Amino acid sequence: MRELRLVTDKHEWGLMQSSPDEAQLLRMLIKLMGARNTIEVGVFTGYSLLATALALPADGRVIAIDVDREYYEIGRPFIEKAGVAGKVDFREGPALDHLDALLADERNLGAFDFAFVDADKPNYVRYHEQLLRLVRVGGTIVYDNTLWAGTVALPPDTPLSDLDRRFSAAIRDLNARLSADDRVEVCQLAIADGVTICRRLV
Repeated sequence: MRELRLVTDKHEWGLMQSSPDEAQLLRMLIKLMGARNTIEVGVFTGYSLLATALALPADGRVIAIDVDREYYEIGRPFIEKAGVAGKVDFREGPALDHLDALLADERNLGAFDFAFVDADKPNYVRYHEQLLRLVRVGGTIVYDNTLWAGTVALPPDTPLSDLDRRFSAAIRDLNARLSADDRVEVCQLAIADGVTICRRLV
Protein backbone atom coordinates (compact mmCIF):
# COMPACT_ATOMS: atom_id res chain seq x y z
CA MET A 1 0.00 0.00 0.00
CA ARG A 2 2.73 2.46 0.95
CA GLU A 3 4.82 1.71 -2.13
CA LEU A 4 1.87 2.24 -4.47
CA ARG A 5 0.86 5.44 -2.68
CA LEU A 6 4.36 6.91 -3.03
CA VAL A 7 4.52 6.06 -6.74
CA THR A 8 1.07 7.53 -7.36
CA ASP A 9 1.95 10.70 -5.44
CA LYS A 10 4.53 11.43 -8.15
CA HIS A 11 1.98 11.07 -10.95
CA GLU A 12 0.68 14.27 -12.55
CA TRP A 13 -2.86 13.28 -11.45
CA GLY A 14 -1.73 11.95 -8.08
CA LEU A 15 -4.28 14.13 -6.30
CA MET A 16 -6.97 11.70 -7.54
CA GLN A 17 -5.62 9.00 -5.24
CA SER A 18 -7.65 8.03 -2.19
CA SER A 19 -6.13 9.08 1.13
CA PRO A 20 -4.59 6.53 3.55
CA ASP A 21 -7.31 7.08 6.16
CA GLU A 22 -10.01 6.55 3.53
CA ALA A 23 -8.35 3.33 2.35
CA GLN A 24 -8.19 2.15 5.95
CA LEU A 25 -11.91 2.91 6.35
CA LEU A 26 -12.77 0.89 3.23
CA ARG A 27 -10.75 -2.07 4.49
CA MET A 28 -12.48 -1.95 7.87
CA LEU A 29 -15.97 -1.73 6.36
CA ILE A 30 -15.31 -4.70 4.08
CA LYS A 31 -14.00 -6.78 6.96
CA LEU A 32 -16.83 -5.81 9.30
CA MET A 33 -19.38 -6.80 6.67
CA GLY A 34 -17.66 -10.01 5.75
CA ALA A 35 -17.95 -8.86 2.14
CA ARG A 36 -16.95 -11.27 -0.62
CA ASN A 37 -18.26 -9.76 -3.86
CA THR A 38 -17.50 -6.10 -4.49
CA ILE A 39 -17.46 -3.49 -7.25
CA GLU A 40 -15.15 -0.53 -7.68
CA VAL A 41 -16.16 2.22 -10.11
CA GLY A 42 -13.10 4.32 -10.91
CA VAL A 43 -9.71 2.72 -10.27
CA PHE A 44 -6.94 5.14 -11.31
CA THR A 45 -3.67 3.44 -10.18
CA GLY A 46 -5.49 1.08 -7.83
CA TYR A 47 -4.70 2.33 -4.32
CA SER A 48 -8.24 1.87 -3.02
CA LEU A 49 -8.53 -1.27 -5.16
CA LEU A 50 -5.51 -2.76 -3.42
CA ALA A 51 -7.02 -1.88 -0.03
CA THR A 52 -10.21 -3.68 -1.05
CA ALA A 53 -8.43 -6.76 -2.38
CA LEU A 54 -6.35 -7.04 0.79
CA ALA A 55 -9.49 -6.88 2.93
CA LEU A 56 -11.40 -9.52 0.98
CA PRO A 57 -11.19 -13.19 1.98
CA ALA A 58 -9.30 -15.65 -0.21
CA ASP A 59 -12.45 -16.45 -2.20
CA GLY A 60 -13.46 -12.79 -2.57
CA ARG A 61 -13.45 -10.77 -5.77
CA VAL A 62 -13.67 -7.16 -6.86
CA ILE A 63 -14.88 -6.11 -10.29
CA ALA A 64 -12.79 -3.01 -10.97
CA ILE A 65 -14.01 -0.68 -13.72
CA ASP A 66 -12.10 2.20 -15.28
CA VAL A 67 -11.98 3.90 -18.67
CA ASP A 68 -8.16 3.91 -18.66
CA ARG A 69 -6.14 0.69 -18.34
CA GLU A 70 -2.88 2.67 -18.55
CA TYR A 71 -3.33 4.06 -15.03
CA TYR A 72 -4.33 0.65 -13.67
CA GLU A 73 -1.14 -0.85 -15.12
CA ILE A 74 0.88 1.47 -12.86
CA GLY A 75 -0.61 -0.18 -9.81
CA ARG A 76 -0.92 -3.74 -11.09
CA PRO A 77 2.65 -4.77 -10.12
CA PHE A 78 1.91 -3.75 -6.52
CA ILE A 79 -1.36 -5.70 -6.54
CA GLU A 80 0.57 -8.72 -7.78
CA LYS A 81 3.33 -8.20 -5.21
CA ALA A 82 0.67 -8.19 -2.47
CA GLY A 83 -0.55 -11.57 -3.72
CA VAL A 84 -4.12 -10.44 -4.38
CA ALA A 85 -4.20 -10.13 -8.19
CA GLY A 86 -6.41 -13.22 -8.36
CA LYS A 87 -9.17 -11.34 -6.57
CA VAL A 88 -9.23 -8.50 -9.12
CA ASP A 89 -11.34 -8.58 -12.28
CA PHE A 90 -10.38 -5.39 -14.15
CA ARG A 91 -12.76 -4.20 -16.86
CA GLU A 92 -11.83 -1.31 -19.12
CA GLY A 93 -14.43 1.06 -20.50
CA PRO A 94 -17.34 3.28 -19.42
CA ALA A 95 -18.72 2.15 -16.06
CA LEU A 96 -22.33 2.79 -17.06
CA ASP A 97 -21.96 0.22 -19.84
CA HIS A 98 -20.22 -2.36 -17.65
CA LEU A 99 -22.80 -1.97 -14.89
CA ASP A 100 -25.60 -2.36 -17.43
CA ALA A 101 -23.94 -5.55 -18.64
CA LEU A 102 -23.89 -6.86 -15.07
CA LEU A 103 -27.56 -5.94 -14.65
CA ALA A 104 -28.46 -7.84 -17.81
CA ASP A 105 -27.64 -11.08 -15.98
CA GLU A 106 -30.29 -11.71 -13.30
CA ARG A 107 -27.77 -13.68 -11.25
CA ASN A 108 -25.99 -10.40 -10.48
CA LEU A 109 -29.04 -8.68 -8.97
CA GLY A 110 -28.34 -8.27 -5.27
CA ALA A 111 -25.23 -10.42 -5.63
CA PHE A 112 -22.70 -7.85 -4.40
CA ASP A 113 -21.96 -6.91 -0.80
CA PHE A 114 -20.06 -3.68 -1.29
CA ALA A 115 -19.34 -1.00 -3.89
CA PHE A 116 -16.96 1.96 -3.94
CA VAL A 117 -17.44 4.83 -6.38
CA ASP A 118 -14.67 7.31 -7.21
CA ALA A 119 -15.19 8.18 -10.86
CA ASP A 120 -16.77 10.89 -13.01
CA LYS A 121 -18.89 12.92 -10.63
CA PRO A 122 -21.71 13.91 -13.05
CA ASN A 123 -22.63 10.22 -13.37
CA TYR A 124 -22.78 9.47 -9.64
CA VAL A 125 -26.58 9.63 -9.57
CA ARG A 126 -26.80 7.16 -12.46
CA TYR A 127 -24.29 4.84 -10.82
CA HIS A 128 -26.40 4.96 -7.67
CA GLU A 129 -29.47 3.62 -9.46
CA GLN A 130 -27.46 0.83 -11.08
CA LEU A 131 -25.62 -0.17 -7.92
CA LEU A 132 -28.80 -0.25 -5.83
CA ARG A 133 -29.88 -3.18 -7.98
CA LEU A 134 -26.52 -4.93 -7.86
CA VAL A 135 -25.75 -4.54 -4.14
CA ARG A 136 -27.78 -6.71 -1.79
CA VAL A 137 -30.16 -5.46 0.90
CA GLY A 138 -27.93 -4.72 3.89
CA GLY A 139 -25.00 -4.11 1.57
CA THR A 140 -23.02 -0.90 1.30
CA ILE A 141 -22.26 1.66 -1.40
CA VAL A 142 -19.53 4.22 -0.65
CA TYR A 143 -19.13 7.47 -2.60
CA ASP A 144 -15.91 9.49 -2.62
CA ASN A 145 -15.48 13.28 -2.95
CA THR A 146 -18.92 14.14 -1.59
CA LEU A 147 -17.68 17.46 -0.18
CA TRP A 148 -15.63 18.42 -3.26
CA ALA A 149 -13.12 20.51 -1.31
CA GLY A 150 -15.97 22.14 0.60
CA THR A 151 -17.44 23.75 -2.52
CA VAL A 152 -20.79 22.02 -1.99
CA ALA A 153 -21.39 24.36 0.96
CA LEU A 154 -20.35 27.58 -0.79
CA PRO A 155 -22.84 30.24 -2.02
CA PRO A 156 -23.96 29.76 -5.64
CA ASP A 157 -22.14 32.89 -6.83
CA THR A 158 -18.73 31.78 -5.50
CA PRO A 159 -16.06 32.04 -8.23
CA LEU A 160 -15.03 28.51 -9.30
CA SER A 161 -13.35 26.93 -12.30
CA ASP A 162 -15.67 25.41 -14.87
CA LEU A 163 -14.74 21.89 -13.73
CA ASP A 164 -15.23 22.68 -10.05
CA ARG A 165 -18.58 24.34 -10.74
CA ARG A 166 -19.81 21.36 -12.77
CA PHE A 167 -18.55 18.70 -10.35
CA SER A 168 -19.69 20.61 -7.27
CA ALA A 169 -23.20 20.91 -8.74
CA ALA A 170 -23.24 17.19 -9.50
CA ILE A 171 -22.15 16.32 -5.96
CA ARG A 172 -24.71 18.69 -4.40
CA ASP A 173 -27.38 16.99 -6.49
CA LEU A 174 -26.16 13.57 -5.33
CA ASN A 175 -26.10 14.63 -1.67
CA ALA A 176 -29.64 15.99 -1.88
CA ARG A 177 -30.90 12.84 -3.56
CA LEU A 178 -29.19 10.52 -1.08
CA SER A 179 -30.58 12.42 1.90
CA ALA A 180 -34.11 11.98 0.50
CA ASP A 181 -33.64 8.37 -0.64
CA ASP A 182 -35.55 6.06 1.71
CA ARG A 183 -33.96 3.03 0.08
CA VAL A 184 -30.69 3.75 1.90
CA GLU A 185 -29.39 4.78 5.29
CA VAL A 186 -26.73 7.47 4.83
CA CYS A 187 -23.67 8.52 6.81
CA GLN A 188 -21.44 11.30 5.46
CA LEU A 189 -17.96 11.60 6.92
CA ALA A 190 -15.66 14.62 6.70
CA ILE A 191 -12.53 12.62 5.98
CA ALA A 192 -10.43 12.93 2.84
CA ASP A 193 -12.62 14.93 0.42
CA GLY A 194 -15.86 13.68 1.94
CA VAL A 195 -16.97 10.06 2.08
CA THR A 196 -20.63 9.02 2.05
CA ILE A 197 -21.61 5.53 3.17
CA CYS A 198 -25.00 4.19 2.06
CA ARG A 199 -26.49 1.01 3.50
CA ARG A 200 -29.20 -0.47 1.30
CA LEU A 201 -32.44 -0.91 3.22
CA VAL A 202 -34.82 -2.28 0.57
